[in-house]
Amino acid sequence: MTASNDEKWIDKKISRREMLKLTGIGVAGAAIGASGLGGVMKVMGYDVFEPVADSTTVSNKVKFYGKHQSGITTPVQTNIYFASLDVLFTSKKDLQELFKLWTPLVVRLMNGELMVDLTTNTRVPTGDTGEADGLDASNLSITIGAGPSLFEKLGIQHLKPAELKDLPHFPKDQLQKEFTGGDLCIQACADDPQVAFHAVRNLVRAASGKVEIKWSQAGFNSFPAGGGTPRNLFAFKDGTVNPAITDEKDLNEVVWVDKGWLQGGSYLIARKVQMHLETWDRTSLKDQEATFGRYRDSGAPFGKTKEFDDFDVEAKDSKGEYIMPDTSHVHLARKSGARILRRSYSYASGVMSNTGAHDAGLIFISFQKDPAQFTAIQNSLGRMDKMNEYITHRGSAVFACFPGVQKGSYLGEALFNAL
Repeated sequence: MTASNDEKWIDKKISRREMLKLTGIGVAGAAIGASGLGGVMKVMGYDVFEPVADSTTVSNKVKFYGKHQSGITTPVQTNIYFASLDVLFTSKKDLQELFKLWTPLVVRLMNGELMVDLTTNTRVPTGDTGEADGLDASNLSITIGAGPSLFEKLGIQHLKPAELKDLPHFPKDQLQKEFTGGDLCIQACADDPQVAFHAVRNLVRAASGKVEIKWSQAGFNSFPAGGGTPRNLFAFKDGTVNPAITDEKDLNEVVWVDKGWLQGGSYLIARKVQMHLETWDRTSLKDQEATFGRYRDSGAPFGKTKEFDDFDVEAKDSKGEYIMPDTSHVHLARKSGARILRRSYSYASGVMSNTGAHDAGLIFISFQKDPAQFTAIQNSLGRMDKMNEYITHRGSAVFACFPGVQKGSYLGEALFNAL
């Protein structure tokens, strides 16, 4: 049944406190959704959404509210816990209620709080699993996006942006189904691995019966003592050519979507890339540097002395040979002409059961205003990229990350307004 204009107005405009006053119902008479986790209440059949404010006193705090979601241009933290989820419902209303539930919980987590106060009743499960109790906010950022399959499941294909589609098969891809795709994603980044894990664990737990984890990956970064670009497990600096996160003009060109209900959002691409460390470790430093097209210690491109020195990809030496090898990763990526915002982390997950080799590599994350930017780079790398000798792409997913949330609103509201 289609809601009346009055019902829609009540759903969006009346706070929980105001609704209780209007109806004369006390708190005891209001049914709290999702096992009392807050954010959404049922009063006389209406969803009444109650926002939570960003804390202004907590240390190491990333703001939740704003034009864009956190975790995209937020300064990169040292840890990530990334989860791809499948939804267990087919109703648009269920998705809306999920986002209304999650929004205040995300704010509390980013405030460094537990999602709910721990109960004193020891005979029931606690509302928060508690492993982050006593830890601070740790610069936690949480980013949530929707995959192409979500729109199919919910029968809202007409709202799926044309750009949101599964990535094509690239040369050397050996994707495993268990690390590919997903209806929703949660990217939790923090300066404490337990804080990041706790956030994903508890958001999924709060939505028990509504979502389940399809695949996940924890990752880490370490920054030089004096600051600078972190190194990947091949010991080379990773993310040198990123747009400056303070350059709004450049970010508008590279990162932020500028049309439709996704305006102010971005597309997240996640790739699980296994790095064959044993093969790499038997390779000479000269060949390693030729693979990247950069010097390992300084991070400078071939023919230059500093990491951020610009270079001409077509420059040749006195013998007429490319200064930067034309099979190097940097040469081919630059030649594509496309740019993205990288936000990648290393991972180490034990050993491969069949070979005993390290199960380690890169959880590659990038943000762009159109996934075609990533596709252009990957196609340029193609079969020529010397890096292909040392890596294998095992997982892949693409998600539309919603615009930011304003106080009094909830995650993904622009999508539901477009219904």
